[in-house]
Amino acid sequence: QVQLVETGGGLVQAGGSLRLSCAASGRTYAMGWHRQAPGKEREFVAGISGDTTNYADSVKGRSIISKDNAKNTVYLSMNSLKPEDTAVYYCAGGLSAISPEYWGQGTQVTVSS
Repeated sequence: QVQLVETGGGLVQAGGSLRLSCAASGRTYAMGWHRQAPGKEREFVAGISGDTTNYADSVKGRSIISKDNAKNTVYLSMNSLKPEDTAVYYCAGGLSAISPEYWGQGTQVTVSS
């Protein structure tokens, strides 16, 4: 069992930036981020496996996912934030970032207009 702990959420103004961090208790093949907005289903945001990254269209071009293998920590940097980015962001890990086995507890990101 791998434990994932997210940090870095909060309140941000539209157009601003933030960086989320996720520390893993063990190694997984892939790690990533999903988010769930109120009244909506959880959706994939970004994933990383080795040197390969992928992003949802909604965040592509204004987000970067990266990983520090020495720290077993994955980061999600987002800029040009929009109110529609408001959601609980979940760290995910496993064989696939899109269909992960492990989830963090989530961190709230609120973007004010």
